[in-house]
Amino acid sequence: MLLAQNIEGNTVNDSFSKAKRMLERSVYFDHRVTLYCRAPFDEKKNIKLPEGFKTPKHEKRAVRVEWEHVVPAENFGRFFVEWREGADVCVDNKGRSFKGRKCAEKANETFRYMQADMYNLFPAIGAVNALRSNYNFTMLSGVPNTFGTCEMKIDGRRAEPPEYARGEIARATLYMAAAYPQYRLSSQQRKLMESWNKLYPATEWECERADRIRALQKNENPYVVEACRAARLR
Repeated sequence: MLLAQNIEGNTVNDSFSKAKRMLERSVYFDHRVTLYCRAPFDEKKNIKLPEGFKTPKHEKRAVRVEWEHVVPAENFGRFFVEWREGADVCVDNKGRSFKGRKCAEKANETFRYMQADMYNLFPAIGAVNALRSNYNFTMLSGVPNTFGTCEMKIDGRRAEPPEYARGEIARATLYMAAAYPQYRLSSQQRKLMESWNKLYPATEWECERADRIRALQKNENPYVVEACRAARLR
């Protein structure tokens, strides 16, 4: 059992933009494939959509890759008072107060580190990222695929990812909850993530991705380390 007090989060880079650039150039440079639909993309962020892919909304975003927070920024951001209520420094040039993500980015260093944590960032088709929004993951038995041949389901305010993505999602989520005590998983989400962590073993790519992020961010995701050892990949 991994203990939260033994897990360190990101303390190296607090820029979301820089995190995305590092992922593009130093992590995914030879594995340009999205998490949910396994769609290839090029160095200019253009996506080659899988045959049979369709989207009910956001068609213009379907041809571009975006960097998805598996644990959505809103879901951990709302634990910060700056997100919920604002702060003294969150005033625009017209003297108007603001809150939400913009204020959390401006006023809270921990939020910035969490937002830029590369273990929680994955490439996704823009339309999928948009429709997934900040919805929690669950099992959606009997619900058809939302995106045609891509086995991603969204129904109401819930989402079910493809089986091949569940292990990575689980280990990223458990890491975020352990590394940042400001963020608290619900008991239902924790049970699901712990189940997926056990059911879906690490792949060679997940282990290589973690190695590359560790070299850049100077910390590790012990859930991935443990899964890679269990799978005898490291």
